[in-house]
Amino acid sequence: MRIDAINKVNQLYQATKPKKAKETGSANIQEKYEVSKSGKDYQTAKTAIKASPDIREDKVSRIKDALATGTYNVSAQEIADKMVSRYFDSIL
Repeated sequence: MRIDAINKVNQLYQATKPKKAKETGSANIQEKYEVSKSGKDYQTAKTAIKASPDIREDKVSRIKDALATGTYNVSAQEIADKMVSRYFDSIL
């Protein structure tokens, strides 16, 4: 190991005194912030999701009625298609 490398490492661990901030003559400085367009879109989407219900009662009631009357049928082809599409979505 080179000695000059040790000196540089030691400099990293040495405590330094904080520097005094320079005072400027203008005390009327105002800070501003802006939210980006993608941030605004995110806020809008988050608000919309909070406003929507967790359970779609209309869809649940239709399926319950169909199950109760025995008219709820799902084809094996639809199940297989969903399984295959979810498999390929998960590996991509």
